[in-house]
Amino acid sequence: MSDDSLTFHPSGPLRGRIRVPGDKSVSHRALLLNLLADGPARIRNLLAGEDVLSTMAAVRALGAQVVQDGDDWIVHPPAALQEPGDVLDCGNSGTTMRLLSGILAAQPFFSVLTGDDSLRARPMARIVEPLRAHGAMVLGRREGARAPLAIRGGGLQPIGADLPVASAQLKSALLLAGLQVGARVREPGRSRDHTERMLQRMGVQLSQDDQGWWNLTPHEGPLQALDVDVPGDLSSAAFWLVAGAIVPGSDLELAGVGINPTRTGVLDALQKMGAPVQCTPIDAAGAEPQADLRIRSCALQGCTIDGDLALRCLDELPVLAIAAAFAEGTTRIRDAAELRVKESDRIATVASGLRSMGIEVHEVDDGMDIVGGMPAGPVIIEAGGDHRIAMAFAVAGLRAPGSVRIEGAHSVATSYPAFLDHLKALGGM
Repeated sequence: MSDDSLTFHPSGPLRGRIRVPGDKSVSHRALLLNLLADGPARIRNLLAGEDVLSTMAAVRALGAQVVQDGDDWIVHPPAALQEPGDVLDCGNSGTTMRLLSGILAAQPFFSVLTGDDSLRARPMARIVEPLRAHGAMVLGRREGARAPLAIRGGGLQPIGADLPVASAQLKSALLLAGLQVGARVREPGRSRDHTERMLQRMGVQLSQDDQGWWNLTPHEGPLQALDVDVPGDLSSAAFWLVAGAIVPGSDLELAGVGINPTRTGVLDALQKMGAPVQCTPIDAAGAEPQADLRIRSCALQGCTIDGDLALRCLDELPVLAIAAAFAEGTTRIRDAAELRVKESDRIATVASGLRSMGIEVHEVDDGMDIVGGMPAGPVIIEAGGDHRIAMAFAVAGLRAPGSVRIEGAHSVATSYPAFLDHLKALGGM
């Protein structure tokens, strides 16, 4: 067994109440947007995982002070962004690289963005091409399709883009690039809207018209500083929702989870599969709605996850595939081609892992069909540095007969450093 592997065995009932880490998407944006603000801002419940720490390091390299105050973090932005003295390392975080590209495209200086092997293999043309088309100078490997990216910003023209895919990262990058010159952006589906909510609260004139176009009026000067209460991450909660559903006798409560309507596809999918997810809204400061969630073990049924539903639970599809493997009947996943260009090819990796556990899986370009049964070990899963793959198959190991060994288990720290601690607290280890 390597130093970077963990083995999971069938668990007794999972019971208790936990608070999952802060939302990763909101944490990134709380740092990046307050980098552009006019004064200090306090961030509560920031996710201090590896991806967000990559964003924090970049924000500091651009001139901000980011200091910890108890459990909170305070961002002190510079009067003007500073040209970084070294390459900005985005680690494994596509959000960091893509949103920073938009911000830096508007800055009159030179910067370089890179990342780990996985991030340097991920597609960047969808960001680079519209930025180039509106006046930014961006160079990269494969004509800008791969990082490292070198950006000489400034001189942007007003942004106008009818996006080919629904992508919160792409949409956010173009809105951030257009803060000084204006932007008009539309996408073919509804992706998460954390950036839009935050910009509106920071004084930016931004609205969506009846045709789906986001219209951003040029904003003079810095943004208004915004204190942010980061809700619990629904993507992290998804692992416990599935675990609670499939492990007999389980009864779990998850406190203060974000239920932004653009993110709640996982709740809709689980309810479609027959999982009794209880959602109790709570009062919370800030732009993001929150709720306490409760899940108890149940029998699951196969279902179809496609269209808008697939888009709203894209990041949660790996663990939903685990739920499907324990469900009765066939689960059909479609319109999820974006999973092939995440930290790994998540369609291929999930399908391969489930087949190794004896589950029938039929893979297609934009999804898979999973014939439910009882996955079994012992089996070794190569996570390939992908945190969601590692945690999804860890959940499978809590129910499947035999053992599930995860190689590349360090990747869990990317988004959920306390995953194992919470598993122990709930009685799973």
